[in-house]
Amino acid sequence: MWNNRFWPPGDSSRLPLPIQVATFLAMYVVTEADAVAIREVYERDGELSAAIELRRRFPGITDNVKAREQARVIAGWTPLPPTTPRRRRKKDIA
Repeated sequence: MWNNRFWPPGDSSRLPLPIQVATFLAMYVVTEADAVAIREVYERDGELSAAIELRRRFPGITDNVKAREQARVIAGWTPLPPTTPRRRRKKDIA
């Protein structure tokens, strides 16, 4: 009926123990400089070289297939437009 590994030992009257599954193991942040470098390598030398550059900059990426996929995505990004600083409003001092 129920798998015993989901129940607390010796107590089958309670609800099953919650199972926690990690949705991701790691994240990384790609700076604009990283994206430019990967994009340049992709355009100059191709997808495999861009994947190698991505793995060089982010050593936690160990899967070549994922590295190639992520390099393609990063190479497809367009550079962000330059932002203009916001002007602060002066508060009226009364």
